[in-house]
Amino acid sequence: MVALFGETMTRRTLATRTGSLSQFAGVRLSTLGDGIERGLRQLEFRTGTGLRFTILVDRAMDIAECDHAGRAIGWHSPSGFRHPGLHEYEGEGGLSWFRSMSGLNITCGLDHTLFMHDDPAGHYHYSPREKTSSSLHGRVGTIPARLTGYGERWDGDECILWAEGIVQQSTVFGEDLHLIRRIEATVGGDEIRMHDRVVNHGFYRTPHMYCYHINVGYPVLAEGSRYVAPIRDVLWAAHADDYAAQGVGYRTAPAPIANFHEQVWQHDMAADAEGRVNVALVNEALGFGFEVQTLKSQFPAMYQWQNFHAGHYAMGIEPSTNHVFGKDFARDRDELIWLEHGDERRYDTVLRILSDTTAVADAVARIERVAHQPTEDYPQPSGNFPSIDGRSA
Repeated sequence: MVALFGETMTRRTLATRTGSLSQFAGVRLSTLGDGIERGLRQLEFRTGTGLRFTILVDRAMDIAECDHAGRAIGWHSPSGFRHPGLHEYEGEGGLSWFRSMSGLNITCGLDHTLFMHDDPAGHYHYSPREKTSSSLHGRVGTIPARLTGYGERWDGDECILWAEGIVQQSTVFGEDLHLIRRIEATVGGDEIRMHDRVVNHGFYRTPHMYCYHINVGYPVLAEGSRYVAPIRDVLWAAHADDYAAQGVGYRTAPAPIANFHEQVWQHDMAADAEGRVNVALVNEALGFGFEVQTLKSQFPAMYQWQNFHAGHYAMGIEPSTNHVFGKDFARDRDELIWLEHGDERRYDTVLRILSDTTAVADAVARIERVAHQPTEDYPQPSGNFPSIDGRSA
């Protein structure tokens, strides 16, 4: 059944009220036409509840805009939604990724995440390629997808909006990794479901690292907004040597601060009985929030990113396949994922809008039933990084 506008309707009943579902909900393909966005294909989803989001087909099918009943959720940075043809991957010493960093979700990978890194390339068996040089957070986020389909699918009286595409990160004498991404939302629902498969299409044994940079902005993020998570241990903080210098702990957001320097944590999260990890940013004064649900088996690590600089103002929820110290750390601990030909990894994530006070309270209670996070603003990082198992496909 479709729940819209205070009614629960069958497919037939809904059809009597309009000549086209697009009056209420649907998926529409368009092309942006001006400035740095010119030429970008996007898919706009509307579920009928007030949830609207856009998928940038030409930027790894990442989610750009996201709002609910006119209230913004997804972060827009000063760099905007830049066409991938303008991107210079090796530019600025590997930091040019920031010039394309904007939107609710930015995918990081497929063979590298985190800061710049040179990796021995002997596994590619090509003597001129002595190393693989990776810039910040890898290549995949600015690669266009081949759009394989989109639209609406009725399953009885339930209607699913969907889109699917393939993003290829491939080269000669190097990696040939394919990201097959499917995004779904239910008409009458307030959830976005993202299903990814990363497949080694080539015949070289290839490393794989993966992370989502999920960026939430104002008004979900505002002074007093709370980060709510089933934290069983705070493992690391980038600024631990001068922990309280900026006066901002991990739990509660301040108003925008001029010249704020980003702060990053890694937390070890507890999973519920079904293996799910739920993390939320909630604005209880507004009765509005946003929740990310992942599977611990797929994303064993979780980072928290605070960018409270005035004019930037975002918080990131970042599920990751690896600990924050990167590829060498993972290799030394035998935690680096290696994919042989045909091997694949799956990632199933739910992005949930908490549209009112009841939804916010329910999410907080659900998370706190799993584990109570530290009550202090500056918990001492333990440095005890748990072993990540299951690295072979």
